[in-house]
Parts: sequence; C-alpha cells; structure tokens
Amino acid sequence: MRCPYCSSNETKVIDTRTDAQGNVRRRRECEVCERRFSTLERAILTSPLVIKRDGRREEFDAQKLISGLRIACARRPISAEDLDRIVERVEYAIRQTGRTEVPSHVIGDIVIDELRQLDEVAYIRYAIVYLGLSDLESVRNEIERLRANRR
Repeated sequence: MRCPYCSSNETKVIDTRTDAQGNVRRRRECEVCERRFSTLERAILTSPLVIKRDGRREEFDAQKLISGLRIACARRPISAEDLDRIVERVEYAIRQTGRTEVPSHVIGDIVIDELRQLDEVAYIRYAIVYLGLSDLESVRNEIERLRANRR
C-alpha cells in the first residue's frame, strides 16, 4: 500500500478490524515518514444485468429499487430498515442465481412477495404498477384475492 503522504511503498499494518458491513479497515504506518493512515477494503461484487420487458439490459440499481419501494410505501408505517432489508434480500436472491443476466420479473416477484408480507396497502400500490392493474375491477380482484389468502 502506497503512503498517501510520501508515496512510499514501505508500509506496515498496525491493526485490522471488520465493520458491520463486512468491510476490512486497516490502520497502517509508513516506515519512511512514520505517519499513520487508514485504508478500507471491501469486496467488489459485479451486479448482474437486468433484462427489461422491452429487451433492454441495464445494470441492477439498488437505488432505483429503493426509490420505487419508497413511493409504494409512502405514508405507511414502514421503516427505512424494512426497505433496506427488502433490497438486501433482492440482491442476495439475484446473486444466488449465479447468472449474469436476470429478467426484471424475477426482481419484481421477490419485491411483490416481500411487500405482501410487510404491508398490504404498499403491496397493492406496487401491484398496480408491477402487475399492470389498469382498471378498478382488476384492483378490486387483487384486493379480494389478498383478503381471501388472509383467512
């Protein structure tokens, strides 16, 4: 590791710790100028491409997903931690497939299942867009299906 002060490559590790996100933090000391600095190491994970309905491919974007979840969950008693957990589960599930490309409906199916368990109103809001519920009758049918499954 190059010293940020004198650019020497002669550094030594003094302390190593792991933070809550799994990143490795190392405290180092330069053997030339004797100044100390910290480095942060984390794994570089490649995100699979998402195959959209129209055939386009784009990189998986967790921020885009959380933005959609926030809209569906607006004014609902759902914490930011709950939304983060959904995103983490989605990321984990698509990485577990081992594929470099994942159809968008796989992501949508995971999200819709998570929201169904978390909050029925947020689920309906998301389902209107994701399932393409285009009229009141289809929304009503989905609500009735949801109510029937609750019994």
